[in-house]
Amino acid sequence: MRDSYFFTLDMCVGYHGKPLIRDIGITLQKGEILTLIGPNGAGKSTILKSIAGQLELIGGAVYLDQRTLAGMRREELAKKMSVLFTEKIRAELLTCEEVVESGRYPYTGRFGLLSAEDHQIVAEAMELVHVAELRDRLFDEISDGQKQRVMLARAMAGHPKILILDEPTSYLDVKYKLEFLSVLQEMRKKKGLTVIMSLHELELAERISDKILCVKGAYVERLGEPCEIFQPGYIQSLFDIRIGSYDEENSQLELEAVKGTPEVFVIAGGGSGKNVYRRLQREDISFATGILFSNDVDTPVARALASEVIEAEAFEPVDEALFEHAKKIMNECQTVICCRHRFGSLERANKELLAYAKAVGKLVER
Repeated sequence: MRDSYFFTLDMCVGYHGKPLIRDIGITLQKGEILTLIGPNGAGKSTILKSIAGQLELIGGAVYLDQRTLAGMRREELAKKMSVLFTEKIRAELLTCEEVVESGRYPYTGRFGLLSAEDHQIVAEAMELVHVAELRDRLFDEISDGQKQRVMLARAMAGHPKILILDEPTSYLDVKYKLEFLSVLQEMRKKKGLTVIMSLHELELAERISDKILCVKGAYVERLGEPCEIFQPGYIQSLFDIRIGSYDEENSQLELEAVKGTPEVFVIAGGGSGKNVYRRLQREDISFATGILFSNDVDTPVARALASEVIEAEAFEPVDEALFEHAKKIMNECQTVICCRHRFGSLERANKELLAYAKAVGKLVER
């Protein structure tokens, strides 16, 4: 059972005494992951820097275990909170292991000498984040993605209760993005680590977060669980997307559809049509597609890119009127593409559409 009360934000943030974002009120349980999303320049980094104490609050306070962070000594706060921001760190002539060791300094006393226990903790942190093989490499000579992972190991070496991260996956490829976020999940389960971070990758934010804070304008626009945030049309509104579309249900971003009367009719379904739809969009060819069931994998992409989607209700037979409408649209197209090699028991209509396309001489490829 997580603690019912752990970390609370009740603050107004900004620069030089001028408020930027007001009325930020959040309560987190121990071991929760909070992710900030929103347009560039909305103030996500300002909020994180204010929580970390790098910017002075315009108003309010940040509480940890019902104590204000402002009331804690620097050494005490360093043991409770680690911070990892996107600014590139220079560590001339330091090995990666020495960089990670610096995460233990809040525990080493006046002379900064590491004990055998400290060295063991450093080794464990590097293993956890999969950078042990970089131990003897100079930090300034490794890639940006490797540096990001080394800095996470440094943060974890301090055994923090709170981890603040600003765009931590910015320099990571797909493999290391997944590993990085998997490490955060593992640490929240094993150590009760609470994470507050910003992310640009919405699909990752949806999958890893317990709560999501949406930042836009002078106020927090929305706070809730991923299922409350990723509602149809909301992300499009939050980011003011006017060209292309974002499908919250499937975490899919699509380019702008080609407008105009459809030139091609695509028989698809079961995920067979997505790549064809996107190829036609790249080639600036308008198209219609069907007959797709409303729950088909192809349907969200079709809705975003097709001039017309002939769509049937899921798990129901296709009625004759819809079939005739599909034939009408097909007749108006110049060519037909069939992406299917076989049809399921409920797809008799598409099988008949394929036969009709062949009969009228319009099928160009499968």
